[in-house]
Amino acid sequence: MPSALSRSLSVIDEAQLQTLGAQELREAVRVLMADLSSKSATIERHEREAAFNRATIDKLTHEMAVLKRLKFAAKSEAFTAEQKSLLEEAIDADLGALAQEIEQRAPADDKAKSDRKQPKRAVLPPQLPRTEFRHEPDSTTCSCGCQFRRIGEDVAEKLDYVPGVFTVERHVRGKWVCKECETLVQAPVAPHIIDKGIPTTALLAQVNHTGYRGGLLA
Repeated sequence: MPSALSRSLSVIDEAQLQTLGAQELREAVRVLMADLSSKSATIERHEREAAFNRATIDKLTHEMAVLKRLKFAAKSEAFTAEQKSLLEEAIDADLGALAQEIEQRAPADDKAKSDRKQPKRAVLPPQLPRTEFRHEPDSTTCSCGCQFRRIGEDVAEKLDYVPGVFTVERHVRGKWVCKECETLVQAPVAPHIIDKGIPTTALLAQVNHTGYRGGLLA
């Protein structure tokens, strides 16, 4: 419980300061040092968060540039009109998702004031053939010795391409939790050229290869 002195430090003037006893002065110094330390920690935390956001924005901006080059290169690929439309929709969905994340991480002064709706990523067509990949932790035993219990799963679909055919990779990552210590585990997400992007590495490589072959990405 702060003392009356602690609560009124901000309004003590120089004349009042002259009347404080030794104990009160020590308390005043202690309170001011604690307040300074707290503010310094807050500033340092905000600076770390800002640096992380700047680095993330740079990374996302680079990924957007890659996707835009791939979208341009895809126009020269020997896809049918329907396939080109599907590929462009997938790339546009990723561009929209990246733009939304950049906007969320931008400093408050840089954010748009309009009430724009968040872009929603379109679901890949259900008629495309799908191959399911299930990813589970290497062990279902917690470090505390208890068994994990499966409580759900996360599903991510990726657009893949083999010569002449678009397919969908359906990645299912189970979520497991320890009922004793509440530790939650999942299999890690595999590395990808575009984080959280819809196109698979094989599809990006196909389009990228065509772009370089035609001199479009030089």
